[in-house]
Amino acid sequence: MSKSLCTLVARLFALSLILSLLSLSPPTASAQACDRACLTGMMTRFINALVAHDSSTLPLGENFRYTEDSRNARLGEGIWRSVTANGGFRQDYIDTRKQVAAAHVLLREAEAQVLYSVLLHVSNMKIAGIETLVQRVGAGGRLQPSELGKPIRGMNDPVPAGMRNSREEMIRVALTYPEGLRVGNFTDGGTPFAEGAYRVENGVITADQTDPRRRMYEQNIIVHPGIISSVAAVDEENGTVLLWMNFGHTGDSYGVGNALVTFEAFKVWGGKIQSVNAFFKGLPISTARFWPSSDPVRR
Repeated sequence: MSKSLCTLVARLFALSLILSLLSLSPPTASAQACDRACLTGMMTRFINALVAHDSSTLPLGENFRYTEDSRNARLGEGIWRSVTANGGFRQDYIDTRKQVAAAHVLLREAEAQVLYSVLLHVSNMKIAGIETLVQRVGAGGRLQPSELGKPIRGMNDPVPAGMRNSREEMIRVALTYPEGLRVGNFTDGGTPFAEGAYRVENGVITADQTDPRRRMYEQNIIVHPGIISSVAAVDEENGTVLLWMNFGHTGDSYGVGNALVTFEAFKVWGGKIQSVNAFFKGLPISTARFWPSSDPVRR
């Protein structure tokens, strides 16, 4: 072998060694993930900015996107102008694997209460997108959110030892709920409620397994043949799954041309739904989420 060829072979070997070492190097800071404390802090920062009417303090990504009620919107407009105070209730759903910080939050607009669902989609330590659903309850509204003056029972309880389910199993269990709505019966839908399970919707208890008058399996449910579900966030540490759902066509049950759209959270452990918390509003039946599901949903 000639001297020049030997030199070329040596250089190629050295280059391949360098590339191999680089592939084993830790990720750079630009790809750093936001941990649980970071995502929780990001949500606090967002809510403070919203109440202060000042979005300039938020770490927004280059191709940032913001939606309100599944419509593209601009920060600084809409609720950013009208909100007057933090209402004091907040239930977080922190998905570290998918880098999503989600929450149900109570806000105020003068005398009205605002049931605010918000998801922060985080990438490289910046907010890449904000997804929101805004439901207003006037002072004279028939159903006032009486349960939002305290944490939702059971939602923040630690998962008992040995009862934690995998992410995939939690999602499977949560999706039996819309299946029960689809067929109009939680028994036929195979929805596994725990003995003490209960449901809060827009701050009102609407079902409770411990109350003979409001047990979920015995409720008369409208059939929702066109219900659509999407996984919004999975808090694996806290055992909660947050679904976005459009309940689909049910006649005029939710208003002419409207469907119920919700961000609904399910506390899941031991293979059963322990508690449910939902913020919802009526929107045009054509409303789509326009954000991808964080995890596959079997159709």
